Amino acid sequence: MTTTPTTPTTPTPASPTAPPPRDLRDFYENPAVPVASGTPRSIRQARMLARALGPAAGGTRTVVDIGCGDGTAAATAAPFLPGHRIVGVDWSQDALRRARTRVPYAVRGELTGGGLPFAAGSADAVLFSEVIEHLVDPDAALDEIRRILRPGGHLMLSTPNLAAWYNRALLLAGVQPVFSEVSLRGIHGRPGKEVVGHLRLYTARALREFVAASGFEVVRLEGAPFHGVPRPLRPLDRLACARPRLASILLLHARRT
Repeated sequence: MTTTPTTPTTPTPASPTAPPPRDLRDFYENPAVPVASGTPRSIRQARMLARALGPAAGGTRTVVDIGCGDGTAAATAAPFLPGHRIVGVDWSQDALRRARTRVPYAVRGELTGGGLPFAAGSADAVLFSEVIEHLVDPDAALDEIRRILRPGGHLMLSTPNLAAWYNRALLLAGVQPVFSEVSLRGIHGRPGKEVVGHLRLYTARALREFVAASGFEVVRLEGAPFHGVPRPLRPLDRLACARPRLASILLLHARRT
């Protein structure tokens, strides 16, 4: 889930009809909050995962899409993973209702509290697509992901890049970076319209170090474009993908040690 870099004239509330959220749970249960990511990111991540898993002729693998939202990312990945099993997980009941129209399996689960509804070592891969930036405790989240992955299992994590090429320019101009948020009620001090609840942002270096410190071996880091970049700037955004530390979105492949 990400934000759109177009400048509003006034702060935009999370929902035009609902009252301000009392807490993060209220915020994410609001159907007006975006839960789907851009297709280019989903396709690039799916191709990375397909290369890592190999064909299903070698055995069906279980892929858990944590924070599946409305199931769009899992549905986009499915054609690249024929024969493998994709299970969507989210704690938002509204998101799960929508996800079940797109993926065969979608279950309720949380990264905190009682943990995910999977046995230790039962997953071959985890898709963790633009979720980590929304978490209060990302350390506990990666601990739980590591628990359900088999040894050598794959983590495919994506998140917005704090140091994206345009954010560097915005900071130099004294403007709040795209993807960052100071309120759940409106946009303040930066381009964009949508409030999506980002709590943490990573640079390429910080993401590598954080994942490695959590018991994973980083295999590869790639960049992906952001669907919300204004059309005239999209060719530049695609070019930036060749240098992940400048890209809009970070795509990280790691393996459980």
